Amino acid sequence: MQVITDRVRERVRRDGVDLRHDAGLAERYALDEVQRYSERALGGSAPMLGDERAATREVVAALTGYGPLQPYFDDEAVEEIWIDAPDRVFVARQGVAERTGVVLTDALVRELVERMLQSSGRRVDLSSPFVDASLPDGSRLHVVIPDITRRHWAVNIRRFPQRIRDLARLIELGSLTAHAAELLRLAVLSGHTVLVSGATHTGKTTMLGALLGAVRPGERIVTVEETFELDLAAEDVVAMQCRQASLEGTGEVTLRRLVKEALRMRPDRLVVGEVREAEALDLLLALNSGIPGMCSIHANSAAEALVKLGTLPLLAGRNIDAGFIVPAVAACVDVVVHCELTRAGERRVREIAMPTGRVGPAGVEVETLFRRDGDALVPTGVLPTRAAKFAAAGYDPRRILGAGA
Repeated sequence: MQVITDRVRERVRRDGVDLRHDAGLAERYALDEVQRYSERALGGSAPMLGDERAATREVVAALTGYGPLQPYFDDEAVEEIWIDAPDRVFVARQGVAERTGVVLTDALVRELVERMLQSSGRRVDLSSPFVDASLPDGSRLHVVIPDITRRHWAVNIRRFPQRIRDLARLIELGSLTAHAAELLRLAVLSGHTVLVSGATHTGKTTMLGALLGAVRPGERIVTVEETFELDLAAEDVVAMQCRQASLEGTGEVTLRRLVKEALRMRPDRLVVGEVREAEALDLLLALNSGIPGMCSIHANSAAEALVKLGTLPLLAGRNIDAGFIVPAVAACVDVVVHCELTRAGERRVREIAMPTGRVGPAGVEVETLFRRDGDALVPTGVLPTRAAKFAAAGYDPRRILGAGA
């Protein structure tokens, strides 16, 4: 197969064309060379091909796609692809990992990564051994190279083959119930600030996207992320991502800078893809000014998510006082949606809680409105203490919570 691929490359160089922007031309070139190879094989000068169509696809993937990994990019069931070593390539389907039979080389791994980074403008080298980037299909790429890793390049590609843009789809998938989804929909329409929490791979970004699908028409949404992951269908939306420093160490754009810039863009709703560090302070200051927001955070429960959101701003400097931060969290965050990934690979909502606005000895006080009981997400019977935003928008959450009991 390498012989055919090399012949197509020679023809491309000779003709001076760019196959990356013309998939049809790439397929025609590949088919021509496959047929020529088959004719030579019939004369006994080369081994026969088992399947010309499959050979053509493989050559096209090597030229314009991601080579041996392309079938997994084409498979909508694959959620993630990762490479631990050239001979250890894994994929995950429905949250369950499996080892593939793909065997690469170190050189091919580097070539594939460089191809993936081509459109992103980002780089990975000895001076910058980590990289996060968005691929043209919306997948998220993360790469770490030696000597940070022991020997081989470590590559993770998080895919989003099924773009879930509304809560109805999450109901179909069993992630949450109709009553819980209705409560969240009314919370979004009422201008509540929503915090989505969970461990890695629990569907936090998917939940954010579904919640944003419930915003009022005409709302201006500004999103800031490390790398683009959210894919919104809203009409008035501005998406921004961070930027690496140049080789000279200049030009870096951090998440903190993006949050500050977003406030100058007249947002009706500010979205931070994931809060990890000191940008939590800038987010809280924005929320404290009355702008509704949404964000995700890594945590093991709704209560722990609020504790973490109250701790991360302290990373911004010594002069940050927890005496201000924790009450600000209690006042600004209205709803916490905690997601989980089961051993069977099912992504679902584990609990939905609302802070009371008060701070107790253990931190921000929280009322749990929905909680998992076995496989069912059921209302706890607790009615939210803070219902002013619901009332101002003309909604009564007690009707939903009572109906779901």
